[in-house]
Amino acid sequence: MAGFSSSSSMAVIGMVAIFALLFAIVSPAVVVEAQSPAPAPAPTSDGTSIDQGIAYLLMLVALVLTYLIHPLDASSYCNLF
Repeated sequence: MAGFSSSSSMAVIGMVAIFALLFAIVSPAVVVEAQSPAPAPAPTSDGTSIDQGIAYLLMLVALVLTYLIHPLDASSYCNLF
């Protein structure tokens, strides 16, 4: 920059910085106005997830009871030793 003095180059840098700051503040507002809000999803809960949760819980209870009862049943039924 042979033709510019240090004060004029600082002024150019300051103007560019101010322009970049204003652009950074204004550009998100322009983008937000261009987009329309997404519609809310329709409620689709018909109780199937609740029924499935209850079924899993009952299966877990049956599994635990099976493992609790089975050793008692096996030890009294088969006297191998």
